[in-house]
Amino acid sequence: MLAGNLTAKGAATMDVSTCSISLPDVSLRVACAGQGRPLLLVHGFPLDHAMWRGQLAGLAADFDVIAPDPRGFGSSAVTPGKVTMDGFARDLAALLDALDVADEVVLCGLSMGGYIAFQFARLFPERLAGLVLCDTRAAPDTPEAAAARLQNADKVERSGPEELVTGMLPKLFSPLTQAQEPALVEATRQIMLKTDRRGIAAALRGMAERPDARPMLSSIRVPTLVLAGHDDAISPPSEMRTFAEQIPCARFVEIPRAGHMAPLEQPEAVNATIRTLARARAPGAT
Repeated sequence: MLAGNLTAKGAATMDVSTCSISLPDVSLRVACAGQGRPLLLVHGFPLDHAMWRGQLAGLAADFDVIAPDPRGFGSSAVTPGKVTMDGFARDLAALLDALDVADEVVLCGLSMGGYIAFQFARLFPERLAGLVLCDTRAAPDTPEAAAARLQNADKVERSGPEELVTGMLPKLFSPLTQAQEPALVEATRQIMLKTDRRGIAAALRGMAERPDARPMLSSIRVPTLVLAGHDDAISPPSEMRTFAEQIPCARFVEIPRAGHMAPLEQPEAVNATIRTLARARAPGAT
């Protein structure tokens, strides 16, 4: 069962299998559905793979959908201290090896998952068939934002995630979702509250020192979608459009009636856009 019983709008009945995969230094929980080109989904902070319920349901006919919980999240093992975006990306490569996925993958990351996707693209470009950068940022934290993350990491370790979650939740969803889908918002809150405080703190410290992805944008050569919720207050569409313009093979798409959680708020619109990558090829490919 998907964590938190979080049901996305438009979700259909689906055959999803979940299992724990042992990597050299961590065990990751993974949900899988469908067949075809591998689609690797990396969720945002501090959530779990249940946020991809609409994609596991809606894209299984087009892709072999793989939705892991990175270390520290969901039912995956926790690494206390700090986990960098580089470290998360290396976990993804090890997970693909463990699952015997030899084909190039379409990698879709939301928010923190986008930070991880940038590092995967830098470290393992030969393993990519396409990228979906969803409600994320290419720029690093400002010094002030990084300092706030470090303070929050210490605070969460001491006192739990309640204060952090209370501050984040209103920024995640569009006003329409908050007004019309209170059960969805509450289910998301419950998932965030259940996330291990050590995992939250470790990821906060890793995000605080993530590298600037902007210098690598022009070197991304795979078909890329940059998806932005129209009402995203965390990763504004104007900012995402600007970095999309620097990726040679990128297409920018703004998702109406969605905020920072566009795949959860408007799964059918997001899925329709992702399906275009099933047919896309990099320039010059045969």
